[in-house]
Amino acid sequence: MTGVQANGITIEYEEMGLPDSPVILLIMGLGMQLIAWPESFCEGLAARGVRVVRFDNRDAGLSSRMPSVGSLATKVMMARALFGLPVRPPYTLDDMARDTVGLMDALGIGQAHVVGASMGGMIAQIIAIEHPERVKSLTSIMSTSGDRALPGPKGKVRRALLRPRPRDKAMAVRRYMEMFRLIGGAGYPPTVDELRARVERAVRRSYRPDGFGRQMIAIQTAPSRVLKLRGVRAPTLVLHGSHDPLVPLAGGEDTAANIPGARLRIVPGMGHFLPEALIPLLVDEIARHCLDAEDAGRSKLRRAAGGPP
Repeated sequence: MTGVQANGITIEYEEMGLPDSPVILLIMGLGMQLIAWPESFCEGLAARGVRVVRFDNRDAGLSSRMPSVGSLATKVMMARALFGLPVRPPYTLDDMARDTVGLMDALGIGQAHVVGASMGGMIAQIIAIEHPERVKSLTSIMSTSGDRALPGPKGKVRRALLRPRPRDKAMAVRRYMEMFRLIGGAGYPPTVDELRARVERAVRRSYRPDGFGRQMIAIQTAPSRVLKLRGVRAPTLVLHGSHDPLVPLAGGEDTAANIPGARLRIVPGMGHFLPEALIPLLVDEIARHCLDAEDAGRSKLRRAAGGPP
């Protein structure tokens, strides 16, 4: 792993696969690090002949920590944003999208298959809207269009999001495990061993409770993307679990409904988690989508050059 300068900050990234292969760029969600993309998932994609790039968003992992406005001010902004009251966020999802494009620039990646989970799906959508020339295909996982009329997190999940982040790392491990058990989904609940291994590794690598709050504010203050999504032309796959209590299925359905030609794949029993049991399915769906988009792109270039499709 290494860091690069992009959009005025340092972004930590990791890649695997052949350097000259098509790029799948993975964008993770709220408070999560690049290691939240399971190794088996990344290796499975790389085995399909692609170059996989994953990275830490600003305020997470080993990427730049953003300036603090104070823990009390952050809590007040989180509460106001969650209830739709006016807030001036420390930064926006648009800023995070520019971080991602800056990373692509730093790594010499002209175009990529952009895959985002949860908040990462929102960032991926913004890139497809604002930088269409950089996106070969879009995959939005357990995310939403940002329409305020859509249902939000279930009551227990909302309350868990608003709880103060503990400063003690041992307590943080317990809280994260509680949260993931709450949102993991009835069909594929993570095992205790799987969950503990992931959470302990993440907390050891980096723990930034204030960064979580700032990212949450960016999500809650983001405007609806519905109208702009209707102009997206990148081939789009929307993946969503049927039992997601954090971003309900309606969010994925609305995303797919507003992107022309998007394919919606509902995974029965899946919640807001990437369990090992579902890795083969997720790898197959995403790899097939990206490689189909590659083939379509090559055919388009051949036709433009006057050759056979």
